[in-house]
Amino acid sequence: MSSWAAILFAPTLVGTIYGMNFETMPELHWAAGYPFAILLMAVVCTSLYVIFKKRDWL
Repeated sequence: MSSWAAILFAPTLVGTIYGMNFETMPELHWAAGYPFAILLMAVVCTSLYVIFKKRDWL
């Protein structure tokens, strides 16, 4: 159960940082900022899933 919580924590963390609406974040003025953030969330979740599945924690 805690492994699923760790997998869901990563996109929650990135999403909350982007949800704070900072004006000085360099990614906001970059055209691929939000797609990069979504890709980052997907890569982290997938890699955590693979690691936990390999260790038989899921």
